[in-house]
Amino acid sequence: MKLNSFIHGMDVSFLDEIEQSGGTYYEGEERKDGLVILHESGVKSIRLRIWNDPSGGYCNLDRTLLMAKRIKALGMHFLLDFHYSDKWADPANQWKPQAWESLDFEGLKAAVYQYTYDVLDALKMQGTLPDMVQIGNEITPGMLWKDGKVDGECDTDTQWDGFTQLVKSGIAGAKSVDTNLNIMIHIDRGADLGASQYFYDRFAQFEVIFDTIGLSYYPWWHGTLEDLRNNLENLSLRYNKDIIVVETAYPWTLDPREGFPLIVEKEEQLHEGYAATVEGQTKYLQDLVHVIKQTPGGRGIGYYWWEPAWIPAKEKWSVGHDNNWSNLTLFDYEGRKLGTLESITEGDER
Repeated sequence: MKLNSFIHGMDVSFLDEIEQSGGTYYEGEERKDGLVILHESGVKSIRLRIWNDPSGGYCNLDRTLLMAKRIKALGMHFLLDFHYSDKWADPANQWKPQAWESLDFEGLKAAVYQYTYDVLDALKMQGTLPDMVQIGNEITPGMLWKDGKVDGECDTDTQWDGFTQLVKSGIAGAKSVDTNLNIMIHIDRGADLGASQYFYDRFAQFEVIFDTIGLSYYPWWHGTLEDLRNNLENLSLRYNKDIIVVETAYPWTLDPREGFPLIVEKEEQLHEGYAATVEGQTKYLQDLVHVIKQTPGGRGIGYYWWEPAWIPAKEKWSVGHDNNWSNLTLFDYEGRKLGTLESITEGDER
């Protein structure tokens, strides 16, 4: 599915596990498929992460194939996020899959190519090829450490050359399945112009060819909406590429459910002007969308809310992760749709 309008997207990578654990979703008093609720609320795209061989058995290829069928059955755009790891890949963790740990550099490049190809070919064969593909997740410090590590003392031309070769292998694997696949390169510095420009300048230096810039933006880590606006403006003019805020979220409460500590739990973590209420969350999302849409040249094309459906259906989750996100969702603790979802497409051309 090719989108010609602003992307209201959601990352629901935990949804499969939530449902298998007995979690349920409601619109009013009616129990409904959470994915259907999102779709009927105006969500146009779904993002899923994929891990190579995760403990717990979720977010692997088999489960991704099942989820992809549901996404495409609803006629939705599909973004697949390759972590190239058996577990979380983020700025603090970019560890190789266990099966690749003993490979030399050429073997690692080959593995990245083949794995990317095999996953996308399997999705294509069942008629659910993604529309957009991320080669790595929040790869500001590189990926597939230590071969592809580029932060700290590893911030050298030699390491950047190796890192970008690995990325190019993933891109080549994707393009071998379908040359029209839109390739996203995703970092975590949504409100940090200096770090963002440094990263994408390096990719230009090493001639990495891709389509879309992806940024994570969480106010309690990354800065203000004005900082985000400044970064979007400068990146769009400098690189002339589409940009998506591919991860964001904001709390609807600071009151935890018993047994579920929260990653955002204090007033001082909030963005000025946005209360931790459903109304404050709604205002945050509306203002975020406005900021993205103001990107020069129409280059700000959308956002993805990270894990809007991660309700506290159980305490321990795949790869040993606690749910510390349950107040950053678009459903309440019982799985009832929040009012924020009622207004996500206000101002869009239908």
